[in-house]
Amino acid sequence: MAVPKRKTSKSRRNKRRSHHKLNLPTLVECPQCHESKIPHRICPNCGYYNKVEVIKVEKKKKK
Repeated sequence: MAVPKRKTSKSRRNKRRSHHKLNLPTLVECPQCHESKIPHRICPNCGYYNKVEVIKVEKKKKK
C-alpha cells in the first residue's frame, strides 16, 4: 500500500486546493424587463427569450 514518505506541508496542500473555490453565476440584463437573468435562458421575470414571449408569467401577489 502506498504511504507518503513525508508530511504534506500546509503550503503544498493549500496550493492544491486553490482551485476549489465557488464561482458567482454570470448574469446579463434582460432586454425586455431589464432584470438580471442567466444568459441563454428564458427570463424568469417576464418569460421572454430572444424578444419572443415563450411562457406566460403570472405576477406574484404581495402579502
